Amino acid sequence: MPFDAMKGLQAALRDREEHHSRVERRVLSEETIAANSAVLARIDVGSQVRLRYYGNFHEAVRSGAVEELDTSFRFLRLGEEKIYFDDIYEISDMPL
Repeated sequence: MPFDAMKGLQAALRDREEHHSRVERRVLSEETIAANSAVLARIDVGSQVRLRYYGNFHEAVRSGAVEELDTSFRFLRLGEEKIYFDDIYEISDMPL
């Protein structure tokens, strides 16, 4: 077993780097909110979408099939990830 003179240093550096790469949630314009709402109104479970959103203090991009769409609690699910409507910066539906 190799000796690690600085046990935990690599993990601490990764945590510090992740903390510094965090971004604040952006405020969306009324036009962007309206455009997102229009797309959300026409998609359904099984629809293919591509979206850019805020999650875990970072911006992320995902695409795939909508597995769950809950308009009461205002979220959709892509795979294992639950994405709230208010966290979506941009969404577009993709043709099959």
